[in-house]
Amino acid sequence: MLSQAIEVLRQYGHEVVESKVQQVEGTIDYPDVAAAVAAQVSRGDVDRGLLICGTGIGMAITANKFPGVRAAVCLDELTAEISRRHNNLNVLCLSGDMLGQNALGGVIRVWLDTPFEQGRHQRRIDKISDIERDIAAEKRP
Repeated sequence: MLSQAIEVLRQYGHEVVESKVQQVEGTIDYPDVAAAVAAQVSRGDVDRGLLICGTGIGMAITANKFPGVRAAVCLDELTAEISRRHNNLNVLCLSGDMLGQNALGGVIRVWLDTPFEQGRHQRRIDKISDIERDIAAEKRP
């Protein structure tokens, strides 16, 4: 599934930067992968991130801990489209267990092709950013 996602991204002319994380006892834990990708998006090193795990849920939870990251699980083309149009989603989380090989490419393509609508949606994104700043300020000594 990952190789298919990378192929779709490359077909669209995107540079693919794979995040390397350390294996522990022969496995890779999804929070480590999600943190590596979300950190790059949060810092502005990359424009968008793509995460794939069993359900995508844990990846989304982890990625959303990073300032400026808006991550969600999209299981079909409609949620991928709305995630971009309304929420300017910058980290797409996919379920390897629930999303079939045939649907994967379509979801990624729609997510890549759909522009952010701005307008009232930008006001809401700005409110999310304000909440992030307020929380960060509360944590400072």
